[in-house]
Amino acid sequence: MTYFDFELTHCPVELSLDILNRKWVLQIICDMFFGKTRFSEFKEGRPELSNKALSRSLKFMEEQDLIKKVVDDANIEYFLTEKGKSLNKIIYYLVEYTLDNNKDLYNKETAVKAKEGFKKQLLD
Repeated sequence: MTYFDFELTHCPVELSLDILNRKWVLQIICDMFFGKTRFSEFKEGRPELSNKALSRSLKFMEEQDLIKKVVDDANIEYFLTEKGKSLNKIIYYLVEYTLDNNKDLYNKETAVKAKEGFKKQLLD
């Protein structure tokens, strides 16, 4: 890749998208920013998310060091690692982009409130 006066062996955008573009990864990470930590919580409101798909996604995210699994007695919870937490700005900017560029879906008042809510959870 030669956009600069030096050579990059791998495109950083492609590498990030290879991880974030996996099915359910961004949704689960976003859920974690909003306090969800348990398997059953990630499935709430997502009937199309099978146990197998969720298990695969969580395992992949662990392998990528985005989340850590904590087993305590009979409870299993998942938490964002520092690497996972560092996605906060990316997620916020995706939200901001979507709200600003889909005015047919979100009126101005809703967009402002949504941005404030996401900003509080992701950036504060």
